[in-house]
Amino acid sequence: MQTQLILDALEQALWARGKPKGVIHHSDRGSQYVSIRYSERLSEAVFNASVGSVGDSYDNALAETINGLFKAEVIHIDGPWKGLEQVELATLDWVDWFNNKRLLEPIGDIPPVEYEENYYRQLAEDAAA
Repeated sequence: MQTQLILDALEQALWARGKPKGVIHHSDRGSQYVSIRYSERLSEAVFNASVGSVGDSYDNALAETINGLFKAEVIHIDGPWKGLEQVELATLDWVDWFNNKRLLEPIGDIPPVEYEENYYRQLAEDAAA
């Protein structure tokens, strides 16, 4: 993986999330994540970098679970793929569904984005009270 690819993903996330401050960004020790360019961009975004310890399987368990879901629900079902653009579009669709549309039973059968909006609205109401 090249640094530019993850920089592009970071920029897309910053745009989509309204450039939040004080975020803790966790990653493994892949060279792209500890590169000078990426570290500088995290600092500019006022993100705190958190890099897992070498060989610690707990650091990547959630990421590996998500990767497995994505492969099972998209890559292996909808393939064979004709090109990278087709995979990129399918990935965007799946991520949008996963974050914004799927109903998640443990949080009341609402999409994760709705739960988060409710959380921040409640924080604002509590602060105003």
